Amino acid sequence: SINGKCFDWLLVSRRSCFRAGVRYYVRGIDSEGHAANFVETEQIVHYKGSKASFVQTRGSIPFFWSQRPNLKYKPKPQISKSVNHMDGFQRHFDSQIISYGKQMIVNLVNQKGSEKPLEQTFSKMVNSMANGMVRYVAFDFHKECSRMRWDRLQILMDQVAEQQDE
Repeated sequence: SINGKCFDWLLVSRRSCFRAGVRYYVRGIDSEGHAANFVETEQIVHYKGSKASFVQTRGSIPFFWSQRPNLKYKPKPQISKSVNHMDGFQRHFDSQIISYGKQMIVNLVNQKGSEKPLEQTFSKMVNSMANGMVRYVAFDFHKECSRMRWDRLQILMDQVAEQQDE
């Protein structure tokens, strides 16, 4: 109940059975386009007989890469050089569009340091796919929101406001 208005709020997360695994051991996609550690989260609001739903998905960056654990705190990501990334990448987004419709990708990885090549490759692949159903926004979460500056999330909110309204 908020301000005297009672409603039901349901939160459901569904984890994919494809490419499940722990952090660092399972990254990227497989040849079918299944992203590692993929989770679909749905929020459902039921109020006075009306229902509304919002679905958000998350998963590993959908191309072929790995991040094998070693003695370092954060192992360096390795992008595979011996495969055609676009086949699996295209399969991933074809499946996403069939299941969910228009896609808004929000990439929160660091845009410098060891994660920079991941962001650059992801951006380049989305652009080369040239699909009007997929929009890409990169937001360096750690840089923008460091030292508890959560107000800086407004920058991201402004970038996606139009698509959010859709």
